[in-house]
Amino acid sequence: MECEVGSLPAEDCRAYEPEQADSDRREQRLGQNAIINDLPSPFVVEWLPRVAALFAGPARALDLAMGRGRHARLLAGAGFLTFGVDVTLDAVREAVARARAEGLVVRGWCVDLTEGPLAAGTFDVLLVTRFLQRDLFPSIRDVLKPGGLVVYETFTVHQRRHGRGPTSPDHLLEPGELARHFAGFEVLFYEEVEAPDAVARIVARRTSSS
Repeated sequence: MECEVGSLPAEDCRAYEPEQADSDRREQRLGQNAIINDLPSPFVVEWLPRVAALFAGPARALDLAMGRGRHARLLAGAGFLTFGVDVTLDAVREAVARARAEGLVVRGWCVDLTEGPLAAGTFDVLLVTRFLQRDLFPSIRDVLKPGGLVVYETFTVHQRRHGRGPTSPDHLLEPGELARHFAGFEVLFYEEVEAPDAVARIVARRTSSS
């Protein structure tokens, strides 16, 4: 079940609350919540204008696991029809409110994506940062329209050396793994770095055959 903030009462929305968290969920959120001052990723800041320039008209963008909306607001500010999804209700509410305070529109949903796939062929741009859930990759690929772009950045196993962020292999990419998940896409950019954080990054376009 998914809820658009403002369209359904809070008690009707299935939300992930802190007291319901198991250890795996807590670690999955660690990568997102440990971002100092809620600053956007420099990778996203660099690539978003380039991505926006590839679309002639209004494009639909989804910020997956958007947290409190640091990147959703950038998408909306760049002219995208912006949607965001997160499992934490309070985060979704804050993301929508922050955007509204800046004169922007972010359509937010509180939903556990493990309970249902994303709708196929829905978005022109999919943005994911500091989040890894391997069983979602087929849905992540399919949610993009042909010609749509994925912008993805998250931690690799080398992040353990820094003593911060997630440590479970469930939430850390192996070397080369992110590229393999988007096999068949046209890769516009790919890199793996180990400092200041160990992350893999990709910008890739879904082709008609992928």
